[in-house]
Amino acid sequence: MIGIADIAAARERIADTIRQTPLLSSRQLSALCGNEVFLKGEHLQKTGSFKIRGATNKVRQAVQEGAESVTAASSGNHGQAVAYIAHKLGIPATIVVPEDVAACKREAIEAYGGKVETCGLTSTQRLPRAIELAKQQNGVFIPPYDDLLIMAGQGTVGLEILEQLEEVDAVFVPVGGGGLLAGVLTAIKETRPSVQVIGVEPQLASDTYQSLQQNRPVSIGATSTIADGLRTSQPGELTFPVLQKYVDDVVLVTEEEIRQSFCFVLERMKQVIEPSSATTIAAVMYEKTALRGKRIVAIISGGNVDLAAMAGLITR
Repeated sequence: MIGIADIAAARERIADTIRQTPLLSSRQLSALCGNEVFLKGEHLQKTGSFKIRGATNKVRQAVQEGAESVTAASSGNHGQAVAYIAHKLGIPATIVVPEDVAACKREAIEAYGGKVETCGLTSTQRLPRAIELAKQQNGVFIPPYDDLLIMAGQGTVGLEILEQLEEVDAVFVPVGGGGLLAGVLTAIKETRPSVQVIGVEPQLASDTYQSLQQNRPVSIGATSTIADGLRTSQPGELTFPVLQKYVDDVVLVTEEEIRQSFCFVLERMKQVIEPSSATTIAAVMYEKTALRGKRIVAIISGGNVDLAAMAGLITR
């Protein structure tokens, strides 16, 4: 497991690359929720998501250890983050994407200096190819979440929240593979354990929820949630023990609750976020916990939403 010292070290390692993102607030949102609500704006982070934190921590360490290139398997935020930091550090990055990758995502990876290779339609096809490429190129494969350096980098979000908001009662974190949640849990529970940390998953991608219920990693297969950044089939081997140790609760939100929360933030707060980010806001808006009259932070994990998909979310 990682510890607070690992997150502090990550913070120093990535300081010249990432930006400290703001805490946003809305009086109307707070009134609706019956709590004082703040949104941690990682959609305003470089490359448009929190992923640059973990990617920078991992890639920088790889370069220090002599890696000549890096690879990743991703069609979204992780791939963009790896491509960005690799380009910044002067080494090539190859991102293995599905054959049906959206043009906008491919273009974003290439704009950050990454080389794109297509492979199959599922992560089970992409991951082995990315690992194979790393071996061929004397490079390092950069996992999306199940890695100690990745988790430590993501944990810097938790440190920032504690510094930006002196009094906070609970932090809501979106859950995919669990890298962000594991990092934030470690940062907060080893610094200020009284703060509740609550994971949020779509009902259609509830692998972490089910795994915690059964006290073992559970695979749920492919999912179709609009929160595409959270479509993992089971928790990571390294992330899951951290969640078991520290998380206060994991709650589920419906597709319509995600959509309504997405629209609220766009219309009322003028912020463009991903449906995956809207899960935490949905958990607060639709009262998935018994918290009332508290100071709550909901992490907005990213803002890289496809324009065509956004139109569908608004008009549905």
